[in-house]
Amino acid sequence: MAFFGNQFSDVVEWEEFRDDMIFWKWTNKEIKKGSRLIIRPGQDAIFFNNGKVEGIFEQEGEYDIVSEIVPFLSTLKGFRFGFNSGMRVEVLFVNTKEFTVKWGTKSPINIPAPQLPGGMPIRANGTFHFKVNDYVNLIDKVAGVKQSYLVEDVQLRITARLDQLLMKWITREGKDMFNLQSNSHEIGKGIQDDLNMEIMDDGMKVTGFQVMSFNYPKEIQDMINKNASHGMVGDVSKYQQISVADAMGKSSGSNTASDMAGMMMGMNIAKEMMDDQKESSNSSASSSSVSGSTGGQQGPNFCPNCGEKVSGAKFCPNCGQKLVE
Repeated sequence: MAFFGNQFSDVVEWEEFRDDMIFWKWTNKEIKKGSRLIIRPGQDAIFFNNGKVEGIFEQEGEYDIVSEIVPFLSTLKGFRFGFNSGMRVEVLFVNTKEFTVKWGTKSPINIPAPQLPGGMPIRANGTFHFKVNDYVNLIDKVAGVKQSYLVEDVQLRITARLDQLLMKWITREGKDMFNLQSNSHEIGKGIQDDLNMEIMDDGMKVTGFQVMSFNYPKEIQDMINKNASHGMVGDVSKYQQISVADAMGKSSGSNTASDMAGMMMGMNIAKEMMDDQKESSNSSASSSSVSGSTGGQQGPNFCPNCGEKVSGAKFCPNCGQKLVE
């Protein structure tokens, strides 16, 4: 600790407060007798000297440093202000709020996927939350060498690790590559735990990590949407009818080769439907014919006129009686 006779300060406060600033260090000044400390809402003030925390003050308000602050400092509480001397000490003001940061992958991440040798390129985006939770580590690892620290500094550090962590947690335990959103909570929780290990030594904690959406290449997204539509329709014949209607609708009012191809595909599907219906009708008719030929009325076993055994004949061979109408 050093003592000087000039550059005294009357007020110790956060002079450059910004919402996106995690901490700001008041330094290079001496505190003289009669100086005041101002702590605003959402701020904590930490007095430290030579890298050692002297006292932490968390209640907002205005304080007389000599009577209300110095008595609570660990090694400086016996300090006596002289007429021409002050107390040299650094004060770290910390923003105590929880910060919310948006994130997004800058370029696609190739995720290993079945039947895709080069992997499936996807993008993702979401938010994460963090706050300061360990002042000792914060001073030791960050504030000791920095005058201030911004949310952007933490954001850059975290996003630099996201590609690796996304790949780790997406491929973990064989998740469905085409329905990652259903596993977004589990993926986000795993990434949050890993990021905490990354920044906890700097006195900060990730309090939440969310994956809002996964974005597939257009071709794959179209395939996913088509499969989902097919599954919702269920009935193949209805799905064919919808396909025909879509193809004819797209071809209306256009003469391009692609639209003609779509129309031809629709006509082919329609022809197949008609053939299927015709085959079904023929099968039904055939079944009815067989049923008619085998299901006619048979005659009695004995003639009701003479009693002769006729074994189901239509006429009696003894008396000529008609047996079947």
